[in-house]
Amino acid sequence: MNTNYKALTRSTSNRMIAGVCAGLGEYLGIDPTIVRLLTVLAFFTGFGGIVLVYLIMALVVPEQAQVTQ
Repeated sequence: MNTNYKALTRSTSNRMIAGVCAGLGEYLGIDPTIVRLLTVLAFFTGFGGIVLVYLIMALVVPEQAQVTQ
């Protein structure tokens, strides 16, 4: 049984507000700036529900574990 999977987490190192967009970017393997731009574009083009989605994700998605060196 293969249990090697990626978990969606909020970024602690590359965050602007809550780390949701950076976490999605890391999970999808794309630049977090693209996710941020798409989020802002969705907000200003009438998809106001993106604010609610962002707030829910900020509450539900766990933070990335701190790596100690």
